[in-house]
Amino acid sequence: MSDDKRAEDGWPPLYKSEIFREGPPTAAGLNAVSVEQGLEVFSGAATARRARPKRTYLEPARELPVFAETDVLVVGGGPAGTAAAIAAARLGADVLLVERYNHLGGLSTGGLVIWIDRMSDWTGRHIIRGIANELLERLPTGAVQGPKRSDWGCKDAATAAYWAQRTAAFHGIVTWSPTVDPEALKTLSMQMVVEAKVRLLLHAWATAPILEGNAVKGAIFESKEGRHAVFAKVVIDTTGDADLIARTHASLESDIDEGDIHHCINTAFLLAGVDMERWLAFRRDEPEGFSQFMAQGRKKLSFFEKPFVSWRNDIALFMGPRLAGYSAVNVDDLSAVEVRSRQLAVGHLEIYRTAAPGFANAFLMLGAPQIGVRHSRRLNGLRKVTRQQWDTGKVWSDEIGVSTSLSPKFPNISVPYGALVPAELDNILGAGRHVACDANSHTFLREIPQCWLTGQAAGVAAALAAGAGTSPRAMDVQAIQRELLRQGAYLSPAVATAFNPASAAE
Repeated sequence: MSDDKRAEDGWPPLYKSEIFREGPPTAAGLNAVSVEQGLEVFSGAATARRARPKRTYLEPARELPVFAETDVLVVGGGPAGTAAAIAAARLGADVLLVERYNHLGGLSTGGLVIWIDRMSDWTGRHIIRGIANELLERLPTGAVQGPKRSDWGCKDAATAAYWAQRTAAFHGIVTWSPTVDPEALKTLSMQMVVEAKVRLLLHAWATAPILEGNAVKGAIFESKEGRHAVFAKVVIDTTGDADLIARTHASLESDIDEGDIHHCINTAFLLAGVDMERWLAFRRDEPEGFSQFMAQGRKKLSFFEKPFVSWRNDIALFMGPRLAGYSAVNVDDLSAVEVRSRQLAVGHLEIYRTAAPGFANAFLMLGAPQIGVRHSRRLNGLRKVTRQQWDTGKVWSDEIGVSTSLSPKFPNISVPYGALVPAELDNILGAGRHVACDANSHTFLREIPQCWLTGQAAGVAAALAAGAGTSPRAMDVQAIQRELLRQGAYLSPAVATAFNPASAAE
């Protein structure tokens, strides 16, 4: 995608980040770097995949013990799954939340995606709210860094410049884009789940759905105890990769925008013992020195990344280098990315500690426990958010949330309930980064706030459907919308005024 086209479509600075592509070896067998339209594309690494045996194994049939029977089964405890479980339980549903790691929050915690992207629109209006807002408001003092409420939407040049260096201003406008302490968010996420009386099952991995025709009746899990079945009235797939839905006959989409980072993978890391204010001053006040430093890093490492601010001045966040050309659902590729990311983290530490102002005492504090997958599969839903919608400002009649747009030239993006409902399955919803959208719209619909947004909507819909004894696709959308508003979510005035005329002014 050309710079002109990117500017036309309004990509904020993040989406012009460097992309590192690994592919077949070049003729010279070395890293080949091409710079085109502001994007650096690297090739030169050997393929990660090895040939696999052609043999197969016929697994014997067996009876599985039933671990639980529940109203709502939420598979995956990332941002979407956590919000879904809380929202459903607050409606009185019996909820089982199953997570493969030892924590909740997914990429927002274990993946170190601690920069929470924009939750206010370009006017400063707070539009991603509900459980998302409750999570941020309940974090302890010192666990959140971001602009004060009165500055959201501010266009003052000095204020915007200050927050632009701290990932909270784009296009000269200050936004609510805080950075958070991942451990504090882990603690709070678990606390809110427990408060809602959700049954939480950690260290268990969903391996297959339980299907009766087109209806999903539950899922099969593997854990230290072996293989178990869970039956549910409604299932929510919040795995991020649509893992349960992918193991049915339902179709999925996987096309990507080659010019954007949404298909890249890497493992983020934190460097501690730094002085980020000194680094930011160097980057701002010594542009030539900064350019020379980055050139030096690329020369030594080829794959080189700039740090982001975190919730503390003494901790730097590295959300790259972002590696393209790998599949997020191929275990050979995932293994290769983990190895390469660790090598790059150590390489970055050495270069920054040697030559970067503010990094002389840096040390590797943490490599993310979870790999940073941005995209693998997307639902084929009853409805779909598309690039065309950015221009028209379409508000869906079945709207269940509103996302920020990529630039002030576009209106806010209405997210339809149908984007959570697989077109070919019953009794299951999909929320999080695999909602139904095109590759362009996935750029922002995969972000943490949007995962909270779609997760809360899925939880409300699942609880209402389970309580009514109906399928989620047959739900009265107005009932879902009414409950979302009651839970503090934001809906477009055209939708919200049907329930409360005063909300048009909010």
